[in-house]
Amino acid sequence: MDFKKFLPWIIVAIVVIGMYSWASGIYNKAMSFEQDVKESWGNVNTSYQRRNDLIPNLVNTVKGYAEHEKSTLTAVMEARSKATSITIDPKNITPEKLAAFNSAQSGVSSSLSRLLVSVEQYPNLKADASFMKLQDELASTENQILTARTRFNEAVKPYNNNINTFPRNILAGMYGLKEKPYFEAVAGAEKPAEVKF
Repeated sequence: MDFKKFLPWIIVAIVVIGMYSWASGIYNKAMSFEQDVKESWGNVNTSYQRRNDLIPNLVNTVKGYAEHEKSTLTAVMEARSKATSITIDPKNITPEKLAAFNSAQSGVSSSLSRLLVSVEQYPNLKADASFMKLQDELASTENQILTARTRFNEAVKPYNNNINTFPRNILAGMYGLKEKPYFEAVAGAEKPAEVKF
């Protein structure tokens, strides 16, 4: 039997199998990184959900002590409602969607800060054990949010690096894979906080 006659077919088969393995390896690696991004996004949402679950308890506790702080309490609940109305699919996340989500969550943080500053006027409330526990839980949750956002950015980086390097970027475009945005600081965060006494 003459193997020379089959040699071109063998070479073509090896090249096709090699290219298939290479292309599927790139896609599988990207999908693995995308799953990490989805998991990290789930952790971000879980942290924000924990904060959103604490807000009604905090507002109700403050409401009992500070009747004339209704506008501040209303602002907190409205900010919470706006923040919970924005949902993002991590597979189709865009910089614009992430900026809107970040802005809504920033509104919650800002209104909570105003609420906690107004609490300083109520020594009985500051001494209330349930309020103190809620305040501690809220501080802990804010730390969890920061950690979850940082880990999300850490998961996005290898995904973006994977799909943006040559020649992977060509196949990523063919597969419809797009770069994921990072969490960024809210506009104005670089300015120092103004403290008034």
